[in-house]
Amino acid sequence: MSVLMVDYATDDAPRLFTQSLRETGFAVLRGHPVSTDLIFEVYDLWREFFLNDLSMKNKYLFHRDTQDGYFPFRSENAKNNKISDLKEFFHIYPWGQIPEKARDASLRLYAILEKFSAELLQWVENFLPSTVSAQLSMPLKDMITKSENTLLRVLHYPPLQEEDEKDAIRAAAHEDINLITLLPAATTPGLEVLDANGNWHPVSCDPGNIVVNVGDMLQMCTQYYYKSTTHRVQNPSSENNCSRFSMPLFLHPRKEVKLSADYTAVEYLKERLREIGIY
Repeated sequence: MSVLMVDYATDDAPRLFTQSLRETGFAVLRGHPVSTDLIFEVYDLWREFFLNDLSMKNKYLFHRDTQDGYFPFRSENAKNNKISDLKEFFHIYPWGQIPEKARDASLRLYAILEKFSAELLQWVENFLPSTVSAQLSMPLKDMITKSENTLLRVLHYPPLQEEDEKDAIRAAAHEDINLITLLPAATTPGLEVLDANGNWHPVSCDPGNIVVNVGDMLQMCTQYYYKSTTHRVQNPSSENNCSRFSMPLFLHPRKEVKLSADYTAVEYLKERLREIGIY
């Protein structure tokens, strides 16, 4: 499996980016317009929340109906997996609850990633065959206009503990729910992608890179022209058993958008959230 490393600044970036998404479900971007300094600043703020401000967590417990806020350790399991993931996380929406200390920088990063993801989604649409784009309920770029469901998720994977089950993993094999995901480089390696032959391949987490992948909603509305690829976060070795932080932006359509004859965006989202145990 060859996930392409694409230089955003080159003229050929849109073609190579969509080629990689088409062939592997993933692409890695470098030279992008998202500030690395801002990414590090946001990581530092949330590192303090997860590791130092322990009393703050219960003040921001997630709301089940709206899905904003703090989700405690082992709240979620991958679809069809009965063992919960070894992680805790916080859901950031501009309209939702956010610790005041982390609010400004987190929302600045959210806005920049959201704007950038809209540009990348336009690249995806530009390279759709006319027979596929003709079947969309509306242009992809219109699906996300004024969407309130796009989510910045800040994840903390604590060091492994002796009492963890043998088969527990930081994030079990899964596919993302949304249209596309933008993942600024995590603080340590661990992300792996599954190829068609059942082999796992590590994905670069070099500082400054952004990993982009196809979600199930894009797969659905493009009738599998773009396919979401199974991925996981593997456990660290004993020599590198430290906390890991990551913060994907999940780009979502508005609730009422028709993804297919069977699903609106909100219907599909709720079904998937129930399958992973958080709705």
